[in-house]
Amino acid sequence: MALPAFITSLAPPKRSQADKDAALNPIQLLMSLTTMQYLLFLSGFLAWSMDAYDFFSVSLTVPLLVTQFNRSTHDITTAITLTLLFRSVGAVIFGVISDRYGRKWPLVANLILIAILELGSGFVNTYHQFLAVRSLFGLGMGGIWGQAASTALENMPVEARGLFSGILQEGYAFGYLIAAVVDLKLVPKNPHSWRSLFWLGSGLSLATALFRAVLPESELFLRAREEARARGQLMSQKEKTKHFLHEVMLKKHWLLCIYAVLLMTGFNFLSHGSQDLYPTFMKTSKGFSAYDATVATIIGNCGAIAGGILAGWLSQRLGRRLTIIIFTLSIGAFIPLWILPTKFGALSAGAFFIQVGVQGAWGVIPIHLNELSPPGFRSTFPGVAYQLGNMVSSAASQIEATAGDHIKTTIIEGGKATVVPDYGKVQGILIGVVAAFVILMTVIGTENRARHFEKAKLAIEADAGESDMDEVFDKAEHGRASGATGRSPTGINNEKSDAIMTEDIGDSNEKAVIE
Repeated sequence: MALPAFITSLAPPKRSQADKDAALNPIQLLMSLTTMQYLLFLSGFLAWSMDAYDFFSVSLTVPLLVTQFNRSTHDITTAITLTLLFRSVGAVIFGVISDRYGRKWPLVANLILIAILELGSGFVNTYHQFLAVRSLFGLGMGGIWGQAASTALENMPVEARGLFSGILQEGYAFGYLIAAVVDLKLVPKNPHSWRSLFWLGSGLSLATALFRAVLPESELFLRAREEARARGQLMSQKEKTKHFLHEVMLKKHWLLCIYAVLLMTGFNFLSHGSQDLYPTFMKTSKGFSAYDATVATIIGNCGAIAGGILAGWLSQRLGRRLTIIIFTLSIGAFIPLWILPTKFGALSAGAFFIQVGVQGAWGVIPIHLNELSPPGFRSTFPGVAYQLGNMVSSAASQIEATAGDHIKTTIIEGGKATVVPDYGKVQGILIGVVAAFVILMTVIGTENRARHFEKAKLAIEADAGESDMDEVFDKAEHGRASGATGRSPTGINNEKSDAIMTEDIGDSNEKAVIE
């Protein structure tokens, strides 16, 4: 009996030895990039890092905020939920603007907005003011990921996209790591306590905006815009927005949209369920000091960075879906080490390996979503799918906090037995169920690894998103199998990319894609 196609498609594709060497030689990949490609990638990486720093500033200071506003942990985590809920709105707004007007200035404006709101977070005096500012912060935060991914990856050589997707996604862990170090070293000694963490984040976000402002616009976007203008095919903003919402998302690619949102719902439950309440788990359920909880968080984020980079690199050879499945399976193996020990060393080791799995699977997502998305909407589609998944999973920390009010454990504190919320058991159950869901969604899904989406029309052009890239992708794969090579627009051998561009493939719609 033949296996279903979604199972057989998980097998790594057959490739020439030269292609395998190119995909698995990180030194060669790193040396192949130009200075400008590195700078644009760095700007996207830093933008995503600042997004994570600002978001996790709340998670790291939950106990201090509980004291400041005289509220429960459940009430404080409402701010996290509201931020995640409003992120999807920001993703639509900034994604549409970015696909229409370019990658540069919309991202700069977005970073300035979150810098202002992060500054405001440090000046609030009441609980309701805090909720209002963090809700608005969600609007700004929602636009960052899609823009950062398109800025960092769209000018990358095809062979390097897997590796740099992993590095890019770990900007999230890097930002969390910076916030944790600041919380460890600055907050306890600063007279402004938790407020100083937010103020520093505001300054870092503004500095990142200035860095992106001095770099040029995406070469790919500029070239496509000039070609579209020469052909008289530019769409107005109203036409482009209507086209994306009605034609691309709802008519032509509605099934892909639903799949991407479900996949990102699982992924966001995976990350927020394992990270948002982790410092509180260490302090409340395990009885460790705030210092130890922050150190364990730092160790976990080191694992996240290592896992994301490794998975991104491997996905270029093994494929996106198989890599996601392997790293997600590893999560289940390390859940006991993550929540059961009572010693700091074992718990921190569990945090390290859990985050290798969580962020390893996540490391594939930036390029996986970019390759799946309608090629003309690589800022809007991945960003909206990501943030809609975030919206569905926005209550992850509140679910854990509420469950902790009902599931209790006993620890020895000050020589006395103390009943506390069992956040370890809650996290373990949630992450186990979610990991199974992510594996299921990944298995039944699809992928377009090494897709040459840089040859498609952008959103500024008429009929963007309508072109079918499948045949172009198939021809690229055929070119790899035949061993032919060429130079890509990004300056590195891109397996027959020039040959693809010169072939007469007969379909006028596909010719427009390749132009």
